[in-house]
Amino acid sequence: MSSSQTYVIVGAGLAGAKAAEALRDQGFDGGIVLIGAEPHLPYERPPLSKGYLAGTSEREKVFVHPESWYAEHGVELRLNQTVTGIDRDARTVALADGSQVGYDKLLLATGATPRTLSVPGAEAEGVYLLRTLDDSEALKALLVGISRLVVIGAGWIGLEVTAAARQAGVEVTVVESAELPLLRVLGPEVARVFADLHVQHGVDFRFNASLTELRTADGRVTGAVLGDGTVLEADAVLVAVGVSPNSQLAEAAGLSVDNGILLDTALGTSDSRVFAVGDVANAMHGFYNTQVRVEHWANALNQPRTVAASMLGKPAEYDQLPYFFTDQYDLGMEYVGHVAPEGYDQVVFRGDVPGREFLAFWVRDGRVLAGMNVNVWDVVDDVKALIRSRATVPLDRLADPGVPLAELAG
Repeated sequence: MSSSQTYVIVGAGLAGAKAAEALRDQGFDGGIVLIGAEPHLPYERPPLSKGYLAGTSEREKVFVHPESWYAEHGVELRLNQTVTGIDRDARTVALADGSQVGYDKLLLATGATPRTLSVPGAEAEGVYLLRTLDDSEALKALLVGISRLVVIGAGWIGLEVTAAARQAGVEVTVVESAELPLLRVLGPEVARVFADLHVQHGVDFRFNASLTELRTADGRVTGAVLGDGTVLEADAVLVAVGVSPNSQLAEAAGLSVDNGILLDTALGTSDSRVFAVGDVANAMHGFYNTQVRVEHWANALNQPRTVAASMLGKPAEYDQLPYFFTDQYDLGMEYVGHVAPEGYDQVVFRGDVPGREFLAFWVRDGRVLAGMNVNVWDVVDDVKALIRSRATVPLDRLADPGVPLAELAG
């Protein structure tokens, strides 16, 4: 495809880098400008709270491509540059240094930003977030030298850092407003598995807890004060209370925004020249027939193929089932599917739950909505097929490890 057009990608993370790759793979030979706010080459985020943080994976492995790839594929990489505005009429993006870049098509891969605390002491030294490579490196160095860590929030990031800290010999107390970790994502049945896992590894959970203050001395955090007056001493505090999609640029440019940038099934916005992918994308999902925004690595990896086709005017629809994974201590897990909170009737287990070698299925009206495999491998494709079949499944057979999953999909 011969082209004198320029496609601009705002956001040089996994999604942005993979979109540039997909555009070249699909024949676009015009200009590609990839703009990132960080100084680093585009990188993947899962290792930041998993292998790289825990010291089992090397730094170089986090990067999507070597530096030479970008020049070799004609991708102009502008790092350490912040986009401050979009002029859709002039088809330009403005940068913080006062310059502008013109575009024929624009892709927003702006990701998300960790939520912060609004309690006294939240700005103190020793209070950490985890989103960037620099954050991960700071935490990695921290875990070598402290003895007590307080983690605010028992979501995926909070628990993965907790596991890395415990394996480094750090005492960890996790403060969570709900009665179990991961409750909103997994429901109580499976959330208990993760609570038990961490308790067995010496983690002190404070459930149904609120945080009123971070105590400080000489500008550095020394502890956390809970709503009931309990004081938790700490050498450092990790804030892991979720993220907010970076949709401010899109909103200021007049694009449709609601819990992220609203997209159609082809990942296009309300402007035919502007598209979005990754954590910021709230897209109409072809399989679920509803808007879905999930903060998963798999979206950043897989959506770019669809959006590249869409930007090039080819028929495209993103309907891959949401997927994510975690590694905590000796527990490895993959999850596929999508369940709204309280959107299921029951969870059906298959295998050894106390031994943490099992599958779990979220079921509604006899149909499997989502599945999780814990220390059981090579079953994700079968679980996907079962979800996509929308088959009504006998629950006793679903729970029976002797019944092949492929049989249940019909």
